[in-house]
Amino acid sequence: MTKNKQKSTWQKVRTTFHDLHLWLGIASGLILFIVCLSGTIYTFSSEIQEVADADKYTVTAPPAAQRQPAEVLVASVLKTVPGGTVQWISIPNDRARSYQISVKKGDDKEAKPVTYFVNPYTSEVLGTPESATSRFFMVVFRLHRWLLLDTEVGRPIVGVATLIFVLIILSGWVIWFPKKIKNWRQGLKVNFKGNWKRINHDLHNSLGLYASFLLMLMALTGLTWSFQWYKTGVNKMLGVYKPEGTPKEEPPKSTLPTDGSATQRLAIADYLKTANGILPYPGDYKITLPSDSVATVAISKNQLGFFAPAASDKLQLDQYTGKPLKTEIFAQKPLNERLASSFKSLHIGSFYGTFSKILYFITCLIATTLPVTGTLIWINKLRKKPSAKTKVITAKPQVA
Repeated sequence: MTKNKQKSTWQKVRTTFHDLHLWLGIASGLILFIVCLSGTIYTFSSEIQEVADADKYTVTAPPAAQRQPAEVLVASVLKTVPGGTVQWISIPNDRARSYQISVKKGDDKEAKPVTYFVNPYTSEVLGTPESATSRFFMVVFRLHRWLLLDTEVGRPIVGVATLIFVLIILSGWVIWFPKKIKNWRQGLKVNFKGNWKRINHDLHNSLGLYASFLLMLMALTGLTWSFQWYKTGVNKMLGVYKPEGTPKEEPPKSTLPTDGSATQRLAIADYLKTANGILPYPGDYKITLPSDSVATVAISKNQLGFFAPAASDKLQLDQYTGKPLKTEIFAQKPLNERLASSFKSLHIGSFYGTFSKILYFITCLIATTLPVTGTLIWINKLRKKPSAKTKVITAKPQVA
């Protein structure tokens, strides 16, 4: 009697979560399909742009040729942008790639800097990232984040759909769990020998389970861009929240020479030499130049490779002496700080380089199919239920 009661209770729980899973999926299916599809397309956006616009991103390195000093390349760009101010320079480790130099035009604080690609061997300015490919991916980005609507409208819609998605995943975990423990293996594979309904059900059930863990990670990190209250709560939970008005940490400053020597920056090659001594591994550099006479030279370096982490190590150097004033090695930071600063890479899948992006691409592709396979399951179940009008009551035969 007790076992039957337990079975009945568990069946009621499964039925409740099944109904929750179904109706939440129906309510948000179209939006989730759009968000997942656009996320799938956007996963390798940077790689696709580099292939489509290869004449900007790659260069031909002449045999035994040396890359020109960064100052020569900067001067070449500033001829294109008279009166411009260089913000940062990106120096790739790969000798067959172009440099990128960001320049801000004029003194307008609202003006956005423009990035220019430069051939490091000829100092030829190759163009800007603006292209048909970049415009296409900007549309995909806006579709993913705001459904191509105004941000004040689209952001909360996507946010609510993402919250619903979290509930769908949680309810899916409950209803996936088999009635009998010995049958759990059936939920881990697709029976391609069955009819199309069986295959569709297994695709939704099994692939949905495999994808659900990374999808949950994407959803929980993505919510930080939809709701400020959620972002604040996560930061408080991680112990990195700073209330508005909290004094910012005073940044290190370069020391102006007091011996009468000229206040002139070192060559960028000198900063790179110092950085290579502190960060002795192959990587791409981004050097942010000082904005005034006491600001530092900020350097970030990213590792290379199939499993390379997205996080960068950072240095701040005295612009006159090249002396390290602050060093931030990502791997040495406390776990909570590493998590807080990795939300973007955890959401887009770049936290372990190409390897994790491939996993995210497959996961997003599966997620795109789930509203479709789920809807088909629902339609098939509706067809199975006979209408009350079609029910026929057959009388028992009389025994002679």
